[in-house]
Amino acid sequence: MTGAGRLVVCPTPIGNLEDVTLRVLSALREADVVACEDTRRTRVLLDKYGVSARTVSYHEHNEVARSAELVERMRGGETVALVSDAGMPLVNDPGYVLVGACVAAGIGVEVLPGPSAALTALVASGLPATTWRFAGFLPRKKGELEALLRDAGETLVAFESPRRLPASLAVLAALDGRRPVAVCRELTKLHEEIVRGSAAELAARYETEEPRGEIVVVIGAAAQQDADVGPALDALVRLVDAGAKARPAAGVVSELTGVPANALYKALTER
Repeated sequence: MTGAGRLVVCPTPIGNLEDVTLRVLSALREADVVACEDTRRTRVLLDKYGVSARTVSYHEHNEVARSAELVERMRGGETVALVSDAGMPLVNDPGYVLVGACVAAGIGVEVLPGPSAALTALVASGLPATTWRFAGFLPRKKGELEALLRDAGETLVAFESPRRLPASLAVLAALDGRRPVAVCRELTKLHEEIVRGSAAELAARYETEEPRGEIVVVIGAAAQQDADVGPALDALVRLVDAGAKARPAAGVVSELTGVPANALYKALTER
């Protein structure tokens, strides 16, 4: 009957295989099938701990069809364990479609705690962790990247490729060279490295030093601007009065004036 089976979301190590939890290993052993982003990569983990679970592929190219198949298996009473290549499934990894399908079908979803590159980098950065934002991979387009960096009113955590890191840091340094940054590389692995400094310092460093490996960038909150928002606010009001939606209009005015979009929107709502 519907709901007889269940889905267990299992985070896996982000580098060091010894970081797997006992609960995750137990869930993998008990599952009827393990849905993997890459079955070959997951098999390395399973073999290390003697887990002889059956695996099937579940990745961004087949997740719609595979989700339907797995839901039917769970309807029949099976337990499915979901893993990604590293860290928590769904967090910039496949899994959203399957979890959504289970919720819609009334199938139980259990999420186990475990390793997360985003959280590990946030804590290691030394930057405020009271409020923070995860942005996935940083935008490739310069305008989108500038808007994200300019409007971040809290600590920003994002993935970045080694190839694009120097350019992204250069964009940040141009906006505010004093902004604190931590580049966290190869977390939990043999060559783990955490480099902290200002945006200007790190942009200069990586302009001549080619980074390698998997990278998480942690960026301090944008400085609150005390400048008068009057002219920019007037422009925003005119756009809204003409029928524009407030938040998108605030973003446009922000790009043209440099006044943070969040500050503009707040000023608009407080009028």
